[in-house]
Amino acid sequence: MSDISFMKENPFYLSKKDIEWVEAAYQSMSLEEKIGQLFCPIGYSTDPDYLKHELLDKHIGGLFFRDGAGKEMQSTFSLAQAYSRIPLLIPSNLEAGGDGAATDGTPYGKQMEVAAAGDELYAYRLGEIATSEAAALGINWAFAPVVDIDMNYRNPITNVRTYGSDKEVVLKNALAYMKAAKENEVAVSIKHFPGDGVDERDQHILTSVNSLSMEEWDNSFGYVYKNLIEKGALTVMAGHIAMPAYQEYFNPKAKDKIVPATLSKELLQNLLREKLGFNGLIITDATPMVGYTSAMERCKAVPAAIEAGCDMILFNKDLAEDYGFMMEGYQTGLLSAERLENAVYRILATKAALKLHIKKEKSRLVPDESALSILKCEKHVAWAYELADKAITLVKDTQDLLPITPNKCKRVLLEILGECQSNDRIIYLVSTELEKRGFSVTVYEKEDFSKGVDNVTAIKSKYDLVIYLGNVENASNKTTNRINWYTFFGQGNNVPWFVKEVPTLFASLANPYHLFDVPMMQTYINCYSNNQYALEKLIEKICGESEFQGVSPVDPFCGRKELRY
Repeated sequence: MSDISFMKENPFYLSKKDIEWVEAAYQSMSLEEKIGQLFCPIGYSTDPDYLKHELLDKHIGGLFFRDGAGKEMQSTFSLAQAYSRIPLLIPSNLEAGGDGAATDGTPYGKQMEVAAAGDELYAYRLGEIATSEAAALGINWAFAPVVDIDMNYRNPITNVRTYGSDKEVVLKNALAYMKAAKENEVAVSIKHFPGDGVDERDQHILTSVNSLSMEEWDNSFGYVYKNLIEKGALTVMAGHIAMPAYQEYFNPKAKDKIVPATLSKELLQNLLREKLGFNGLIITDATPMVGYTSAMERCKAVPAAIEAGCDMILFNKDLAEDYGFMMEGYQTGLLSAERLENAVYRILATKAALKLHIKKEKSRLVPDESALSILKCEKHVAWAYELADKAITLVKDTQDLLPITPNKCKRVLLEILGECQSNDRIIYLVSTELEKRGFSVTVYEKEDFSKGVDNVTAIKSKYDLVIYLGNVENASNKTTNRINWYTFFGQGNNVPWFVKEVPTLFASLANPYHLFDVPMMQTYINCYSNNQYALEKLIEKICGESEFQGVSPVDPFCGRKELRY
């Protein structure tokens, strides 16, 4: 039998009564139930029959849904908890606000926007909004904060999801978020161990690599993780990210140094558990990612992740199939009885630390519908406006263009870059705000090049100002989040050939590194988020109605001197 004394210690701090519940729950479980606890699948439908017979009948330990309408999600989680003998961990990606849980939640702002505001108060508010609004739905686990360090401006997946490139800024903001989450009885999952942001590739589509030396890692990612662990982070999400330096150090005879952390005993047990002293629950990142699936046959990888040191599997290629792989792995010895027991105990201990057993007894696992009034409440919206006001960053204005006025540049060509679903909303809002102030706005439409293009005389006769909005959002499974142009051998008004002919302004609503691709822009602004609050404050600031206050948490010049001019 596993030593269960760990439950008395950081981060669980369970009472004798809590431990008795864990022990009783464990002893009451069949092997099938223990295997089921290892899984946290994603739900694709809120249909009760689907929930019961495709997911909950597998005795799952957790259940994840992408954000949906608050009322529907609350009802779904209520049904799921009622049907589960052991209360469920219900996670959500709460990185940027309550909208990670509910489509009608508050889109407070990306983590980099929080860091640009320059005060951990805003990180606390991010945690408060995200976890209080999620808790109103019955969510009890935040897959946040992201504690990656944005060291490589080419990385397409970290970027504005991080608190930037300074380890101290990352740490203090993560601690503030954790404080708010704890107050709302929501567990955090610090991610993505051993740390994303070094490689320029995305673990969704390959096993990415944290290539730092052991000393470099200890003084950056290791420093952040160690401090957050000591302060009581309840769970860690392991990424499909290799770290050859520590892999080789702990296992010098191993032939394969590019092993994702999710399958590495050396990274999970030797580094995370032993060296860093983490005692809480370890969950994999989503296992359909290629960084995991390409590393090992899935029939072996599923039990191997638990044997290596993970306690839960996030998402599945197919839940029934993965359940069968796990059971078979246990029966054939790929998954030891000791690791199965230890993993299930940690899952139960996490639930006990969140008082889910007590809430279940009192029928309080999911609040009633009145709790939904917190979604996008007046206070949270006011906080979101304040964050945008404090964070939006004027990177440069070497042409002294700002502020803009209708007297100076009435006729505006407005262009949006990126193929995001949010484009129409953004164009409508920005056009409306500019026209309210007396500007005449023309929204760029792709030219039919067979009908000719504007020459210098034509474009100067039509427009007094061109505004570009870079809306290239972070998204999984992308090799880059850079700009793509619609052009015909340098012709057409999408590509900025005219910056010396017509004053031009570029505002990035997402990627803070777009200046790398538009060095010709002499007026450049980073907003970090593309929500309503950031857009409205952006217009205020370029029109001179309020001052720019944000300070970039990363180098927007990408280490290149020529971008400063």
